[in-house]
Amino acid sequence: MKLSGPKVSKLCESFIVKPEKSIKLKDLKTGWAQNDKLKKLGEAKVKEMAAETLEKDKQKLAAAQEKLYADKRYSMLIVLQGMDTAGKDGTIRHVMSGVNPQGCYVRGFKTPTAEEHSHDFLWRCYKVLPERGTIGIFNRSYYEDVLAVKVHPNYLEALPKKLCDVEQKEFWDWRYNDIKSMEKHLVRNGTVILKFFLHISKKEQKKRLLSRLENKEKYWKFSVGDLAERGFWDGYVKAYEDLLSATSTDYAPWFVIPADDKWAARTIIANAICSAIEGVGAKIPEVTEEQVKRLMQAKKQLESE
Repeated sequence: MKLSGPKVSKLCESFIVKPEKSIKLKDLKTGWAQNDKLKKLGEAKVKEMAAETLEKDKQKLAAAQEKLYADKRYSMLIVLQGMDTAGKDGTIRHVMSGVNPQGCYVRGFKTPTAEEHSHDFLWRCYKVLPERGTIGIFNRSYYEDVLAVKVHPNYLEALPKKLCDVEQKEFWDWRYNDIKSMEKHLVRNGTVILKFFLHISKKEQKKRLLSRLENKEKYWKFSVGDLAERGFWDGYVKAYEDLLSATSTDYAPWFVIPADDKWAARTIIANAICSAIEGVGAKIPEVTEEQVKRLMQAKKQLESE
């Protein structure tokens, strides 16, 4: 039986990285003007249309999530990756604002703890995967171990020497295959996986970092570490190109989302999530005649008090 990936709208399909296709991020646009039709409409009109679409999808998402929660057959894993300032936090806040928090949670993954480093690299994420009926959002994820670790090999956990030659392509291929095997296992067990790479330009990142330094209320958002990591931009671009090309599959595809314009990124992601949940056909469980009979008895008992 062939595994199929999430069912998303035609709009979102255009942002999928085709399996086994080698990509170069410089060939993919980061702005809202993705084609001539959009350019002709103009930014103001496109932004207005996007706002309307986002609002409709947020309402539909709330209804679809309720069915997912009640159905209890499927779960959804949303992976958000991107350069610093790409808009991961804002995307979560705006897109998921209408969902029931009882059935949705967010996990952020930063520098591994000593305990996490004493396990395999997938362990810390695997233990917090979403249960059936819920949506789990990973703000960064297990992909950091083929990303940040690839750019900074000194981040690698302690492994036997023969198993940690990061200079060899085979080492990274092992990790890509481990990830794909895990994701295949999850899909086989009812998890819908959506992976979004928020694609911003280096120019836009500079603009966003400066905005944090020009507004006292945003000082808390600025990290000297972000500036240091900016110096490794080219290394991160290459690492992202490698992982996107190696780990986008039919059953767990990557979406490269143009993220220079936050409103555009949020609209596309909301539409993908909404259409993917609707696509699994989750529904409110049917009530049997016997259950209806008991419900009516309960109603009668309450009314008689």
